[in-house]
Order: sequence, then structure tokens, then C-alpha cells
Amino acid sequence: MRQYLNALRDIMLNGVDREGRNGFTRALWAMQLRFDLREGFPAVTTKKLAFKSVLGELLWFLEGGTRNGRADNNRLKEIMGQERTIWTGNAESSYWKPRATFPGDLGRIYGVQWRSWRSSYGAVDQVAEAIKKLREDPHDRRIMVTTFNPGELDEMALPPCHMFFHFFVADGWLSTHMVQRSCDMFLGVPFNIASYALLTHMVAQVVGLKPHELVISLDDAHVYHDHFDAVREQLLRKPHAKPRLRINTSVRGIDDFTMEDFSLENYVHDPPIKAKMAV
Repeated sequence: MRQYLNALRDIMLNGVDREGRNGFTRALWAMQLRFDLREGFPAVTTKKLAFKSVLGELLWFLEGGTRNGRADNNRLKEIMGQERTIWTGNAESSYWKPRATFPGDLGRIYGVQWRSWRSSYGAVDQVAEAIKKLREDPHDRRIMVTTFNPGELDEMALPPCHMFFHFFVADGWLSTHMVQRSCDMFLGVPFNIASYALLTHMVAQVVGLKPHELVISLDDAHVYHDHFDAVREQLLRKPHAKPRLRINTSVRGIDDFTMEDFSLENYVHDPPIKAKMAV
């Protein structure tokens, strides 16, 4: 994870200070991180990664929310076994709460767009279509999933930060490229890296490929001014060796994974560093 730490350091030294929707940030434009998944799982080690939260959110996205066109924050709490999640603040924000149609409603966010994109001819399950193409025509250059739906942005508690991901297959290896428009480098990006690494492993397993590379393009890559002290503390730490991801190899359907099917082995990390998430 040295390249992630180098990106943090670059922003702190060379970024531009700006005031945005939810506070002051220091930002750089259009950075890219590349992780070779054959070398280990890209979990941040200079602080503790909330692996259970990453996994729970990803499984919830893959469920498509409630599968009826609305993503339900209460279901995420059920999967993860905790009362408050990273989505609780967005569900309760002054922007979204008056629009919610039921308690815990988050609107048509990530999972709904992944599994139930509205079209003139019905719902499109983008994840299922991507998996079908990977099995039948793995060299297709259109194997991608998008979440930034301009026609439904006002139906979302938070417009998608990670906007789309694109798969690439070569010699039996699967790679993923994800593009993220807005990147909270201290709190959000380590979470996003782990989530898309998990997704790459899961998709590779169900289509009979091996996970290779995760590439993430970070557009507005920023550190909140409120996180400066936390970032400085993290940059004083030295990264540990990457852990290994263990998955239940008997699972063969993308909808069949559970929380119990995953674990991180040999995950050595430094203590957590507390910081408040901007909503």
C-alpha cells in the first residue's frame, strides 16, 4: 500500500485547497493506483481496515438493495450485524431524509443501479450481464457496470462516487478498472480499494478466472482539512506485508456469497486512527 501512502503525501504537499459542498479539502486531479492481486490483498496496514464493513456493504450492493428498486439501509444493518453503518449519516442527512419514502430508504443508489437499471424495455441487471459476457465472450471490450445514472441522481441519497467499473481478461486472468469521481483519500479510498479487490476475487471465482490487477482512477482526490492530523499520523507509520484473502471456493454464483465465506489471513495492522466522515 505504499502507493496509496505516496498519493496521500503528494496531496498534502502539492494539493490545492478548496471549499466544497461539505467542507474544505486539499485536492489533486486524476491520480491512478494499481494493485497486483497476485501479491496479496490490498488492505491498508498503517491503520485497521474495517473488513467486515467492506464485505457487508459489497454483499448488500450485490443484493441490489431490497431488489424491488430501492436500497434499504436497514438491510445493510442486518447483514453487518451493527446498528449504524457508513450509510446511516446519508440516510439521515437534511438533503435526503425529506425525500425518503420509508425508514432506511436510500433511493436508487449503487446496488439498485448494478442490478436493476431502468430502461425502456425493463430492468437491466448489469452485474449478471457482465458475468454472462465474461463466461461467453471474455474478450468483449464492453464488459462494464455503471452507476452514474444522470436521470436518477435526484433519487439517490448520495450520487455515486465510484461511477463505473470495467473488466479485462487476458490468458485466464481477470483485471478490474474502477473510476471514482470523488475520493475521500483518508476514510473512503482504502474502503473502496478493498471493496473492488473483493469484487474482482468474487467475479473471477464464479466465472472460472484468476484475479490479476485492480486499477483505480481517482478524479477529485482530496483530503479534508479536518483529517490533516490523522493523515500526518498515518504517514509516520510503515506499512506491513499484505494479508491473504481466503474465500469459500465452493461458491459458484455471485448471489450465493455470505459474510462467512471470507476471511483475511495474516492481517497485521497498526491501530485505528479516528476521523469523522463528511456527509
